Order: sequence, then structure tokens, then C-alpha cells
Amino acid sequence: MQTNYMAYDYTKSILRIDTILNQQDTSFEEVKSFPSADKLTFTNGFYVNATALFVDIRDSSKLIDAHNRPALAKIYRSFISEVIAIMNGNTNCRFINIDGDCVSGVYETPQKSDVDLAFGDAYAISSLVDILNCKLKKKKITEINIGIGMDYGRLLLIKAGFSGSGLNEVAWMGNALNAAAKLCNKANKEHSYEILVSSDIHYNLDNDNKKLLSKIEYQDYYGGNVIRTDMNEWVEENCQ
Repeated sequence: MQTNYMAYDYTKSILRIDTILNQQDTSFEEVKSFPSADKLTFTNGFYVNATALFVDIRDSSKLIDAHNRPALAKIYRSFISEVIAIMNGNTNCRFINIDGDCVSGVYETPQKSDVDLAFGDAYAISSLVDILNCKLKKKKITEINIGIGMDYGRLLLIKAGFSGSGLNEVAWMGNALNAAAKLCNKANKEHSYEILVSSDIHYNLDNDNKKLLSKIEYQDYYGGNVIRTDMNEWVEENCQ
């Protein structure tokens, strides 16, 4: 969020903190579908079931060592803009966040078929990186590797920020976000699979998508190296 100057007054901080901490737990409502943003205030919140998808570049410090800042800007801009384009193209994606070289999305997935569509975004991103690497190689820029993690579960949606300042953001919290982020961090690092999904995601996928993933031994999640066919055909035709 972009700042706007307001002189700090600690006595007002005390009042705002008291207001937040004295809120009743009943202010956080359980809902079946995502509420519109205008229903969020600084004193309420909503629990929803959703799918979280995280994508992160592996070993980004090596990119920093290998390239100057303009080249790095090109890598990150290309990667981030097109991951967002894939997520934004899914009508169930309700929230997209950028944190450094990590992009995450929260999807409304009330039906199992919606989970399949979110998984489709995951392997489209995998193929997108293959296309990007084709372009990077031709420019003699270091190719990138990524990890992707997904989980499904109950999340809390709140408005967070500085009440009265106009500085606020929609914030999500919950185990599904944490688990998706952890799976993302393990993917293509602790495991050879680029995509890792929780058992809850795997359970909700159709049989064809389930077959694309393998159970990780001694773990409660699944992994796979999955591509989107049409995008992969472009890579094979243009990147030899």
C-alpha cells in the first residue's frame, strides 16, 4: 500500500488497539461464498473455504549474482506479470498477492471442478516458465526454476490497515495458506517435483488429474511435474 502522511498520535493508537482487541469472536462470520469487499470493515471478518496456490522462484540469489539489475527486472517482470495473467484469467481467483519473487492466489472453490481449474492454473504456470526459459536462453539470461504449492481449507478474510487513513488491504489467514507456502518451498527443492499439493487438494481432483500426481513417501501430500499440452507444443516447436 502507498503511504499518505498523517502525524502519529500514540493516544489514538491505544484507542484503536483497544477497539480491535475488544471485538467479539462472533464478529467473524462463517459464509459459504466469498463476500464482496464492501462488506468488510475494520471490526468484522469472514470464514470461507478456499484453495491457496503459491509460486516461487528457486535459488533467486543466484540470479542476483549472475545479472545486473536491468536483467533481473526483466526476469521478475516477465515471470510475475504472466503468473498473474494466468491466475487473473480464472474467474474463481479472488485474491492475488506478490511478495518478492513469490506470487500467491486465493481461489473460491465450492465445487470439486473448481479445484481442478485451480490445479490447471498450477500446471499452466509450469508450462509458462518453460516458455519464459526459452526466451531467456535466447537472450543469454539465466533460466529460472520454480516451486508450486497448493492446499485447500478454511481461511479467515479481514480488512487490515490503519483505520481512518485510507491505508488498508484485504488480508487472509489460515492453515491452508501456511501449508501451501510450505509445499511451495519444498517443491523442486526437497523433492524433484515442481508441483506439490496437499491430500485435501488431491482428494478433490478428478481421476484424470489425480493420475498426474504421485504420493510422496511418508508424507501427507502429492507431487508431479505436469505441463499444459498446448503450451508444451509451442515449446517443442520453438525452443529446440
